Amino acid sequence: MDTNRRRLLCSAATVAAGFWGLGLTGLLPAFAQGTGGEIFTNSIGMEFVPIPAGRFLMGSRSSDREARDFEKPQHEVTISRPFLLGRYEVTQAQWESVLGENPYSRDRSNPYYNLPGMAERITRPDHPATVSWNDAQEFIAALNAREGGAFYRLPTEAEWEYAARAGTTTAYSFGDDAADLDRHAWYGGDFNSGSSHPVGQKAPNPWGLYDIHGNAWEWVQDWFDPDYYARSPAAPQ
Repeated sequence: MDTNRRRLLCSAATVAAGFWGLGLTGLLPAFAQGTGGEIFTNSIGMEFVPIPAGRFLMGSRSSDREARDFEKPQHEVTISRPFLLGRYEVTQAQWESVLGENPYSRDRSNPYYNLPGMAERITRPDHPATVSWNDAQEFIAALNAREGGAFYRLPTEAEWEYAARAGTTTAYSFGDDAADLDRHAWYGGDFNSGSSHPVGQKAPNPWGLYDIHGNAWEWVQDWFDPDYYARSPAAPQ
C-alpha cells in the first residue's frame, strides 16, 4: 500500500477541522543530547521526547491517488541533528501557566469564544490549546523567557513528519489498517461534542508521541509553499 501522507497528517481527513494545536520542539541539539535519551520535563511540567537524527522518505508517492500535488514528489530527507518534541500537545492549562490567560481570550485564536455556550464547550484544562500561529509564537517567546534561553520553537514540517512516522513507512504510524485508528486517534464522529479531547488518551506512536493522529492539527514553523516538495533541501536546517 502506498504511504498516504494525508492519512498520517490528518487521520482519515476528518480530524476536527479548525483545531490547530501546538507541539513544541527543543531547539538546541545539545539540549536534546543532554537528556541521555530520557524524557525531559521542563519547569511547568511539559514533557519532551528525544528524537534521534536519521533519514526518511517525506511526502507521498507519485502513485498515491489520494495525495495532493503539493505532497509530491516523495523524497529522502536527512534530519541531521537530534531534537526534542513535546510528548503531548500543549494543553490549555500549560498555556495559562505561561501567559496568564485562557488561549481563547484572543479573537484570532477563536472568534466564536463569546458565543452562547461556546466557552463551556471548549474550555478544558487538559485539552489542547488550539490557537493561531501568531499566538503560538507569542507563547513560545514567553516560555523561552521563562526558561532563560532560546530552547523552544515549533518543529519544521520535515521534523514533524519524521517524528510522526517514527521510522515507519505505512499509511499510519501503527500500520495500514484503518480499523485500528480508534486506538490511536480522536477523529470524525468522536467530535460530535464540537470540542477536542484530553491529550494523551489514545495509544502513542512508536516513538512515544501522543495525538499524532487526530484530536488537533498541529502548527509547524515553516510557511506554506505549494512547490516546496519539488525543490526542498535533502537536509533542511
